[in-house]
Amino acid sequence: MQKKNFVSMIMGAVGGILFALGMCMCLLPEWNAFTQGVVVAAVGLVVLLIMLIVRRKMEGKPAIHLNGKAIATVFLGILGALVLGVGMCMAMIWNMLVWGIVVGIVGIVLLLCLIPICKGLK
Repeated sequence: MQKKNFVSMIMGAVGGILFALGMCMCLLPEWNAFTQGVVVAAVGLVVLLIMLIVRRKMEGKPAIHLNGKAIATVFLGILGALVLGVGMCMAMIWNMLVWGIVVGIVGIVLLLCLIPICKGLK
């Protein structure tokens, strides 16, 4: 395993766990830890952003390369994840099973659109 892959794996795991735990702390009222959850999730996001910068630096690339395609790709990913999440909430929480499945499938299709955008069609 290359050093950059190992560092990315460790930092990604730590950042992902911190972010997920922070979101659980925020969203589960039984835990009564909203403020602490926001802090833990923010620390997780910072670790993930640092991982991105470190990984790019280890590959010899500029830290962050912003262009229109990158911004549109991130926006599409966020939109797809939100639509999929709303579909899941509709199906599991709001007792709107059929419409939740339809909205969830739309979210999945939006996320699948990321593959040709990122990898391209050959």
